[in-house]
Amino acid sequence: MSVARYRRFLKLCEEWPRDESKKGRDLGTFLRQRVTHAFREGENTQLSDPEKCDQIYDSLARINTNVYRERFPRTRDTSFTGVTVEECRMLLATGNMQQMDEKKKGLWKTLTERFSTKQDFTPEKAPENK
Repeated sequence: MSVARYRRFLKLCEEWPRDESKKGRDLGTFLRQRVTHAFREGENTQLSDPEKCDQIYDSLARINTNVYRERFPRTRDTSFTGVTVEECRMLLATGNMQQMDEKKKGLWKTLTERFSTKQDFTPEKAPENK
């Protein structure tokens, strides 16, 4: 039975899209890594919890085939912010995320410098009693 599970996960991985704009954060890549880890011995892998494995597969398959998107259609192609899917995809691209991280670091550094206690507190020597 493990052979069939392994092959189902392989097929799911083949069908699951990869988003090249999300290097290191792509769900498709993450899924492939997890399947590789879970089925280390390929078809010969002995699963400790086959039922849990089936539940995970069923959930991922429903997401991959847009079951919930079709069951609960959206009235608009935007989120509550008004950002379209394409604009959101552009904002979340790895290059843009790195730029935002750099800006955050710049702001964080500015704030820490502004509010840090940079005063030099060197204890004065107590007068020696002679």
